Amino acid sequence: MDIVVRTAHPEEFDQAGRITVDAFVGDGHTPAGGEYARRLLDTRTRAAEAELLVAVDPGAGGTLLGCVTFALPGTPWADIARPDEGEIRMLAVAQAARGRGAGEALVRAAMDRTRAHGLPRMAFSTEPGMRTAHRLYERLGFRRAPERDWTPVPGVDLWVYAAVL
Repeated sequence: MDIVVRTAHPEEFDQAGRITVDAFVGDGHTPAGGEYARRLLDTRTRAAEAELLVAVDPGAGGTLLGCVTFALPGTPWADIARPDEGEIRMLAVAQAARGRGAGEALVRAAMDRTRAHGLPRMAFSTEPGMRTAHRLYERLGFRRAPERDWTPVPGVDLWVYAAVL
């Protein structure tokens, strides 16, 4: 299947938010209706303060398959990026699109954007239980950076992965 990754169009923001919330809530990473679920849904703010990337299937009328937020260091959506790193946040793939390469396409596109901004590294946070995602990240050259692991709120421990691109 061909997958195109591009910046989200405003008319896609709501659907991208729903995909993100459905993925995070459906996989048990955050409760429905909670503060973080509301933040995941707010794609308009993400698109204004970072770059909201979407993976689409051009052969299916441009169906949205997933999305990710790409942030530059020092910007509002960069939680852990060092000055020489791009960062991704909130990577989500629609349940029906899983296993088709959308997640990999989104990560690769963010890697390309990181390089295009002249940054030699990319990093991001992930939950310890996201084993399938960890395998993808490691296949793409990312490695755990346990010295950078952090706890943004009590009870939520995050691992950091980073790569030289």
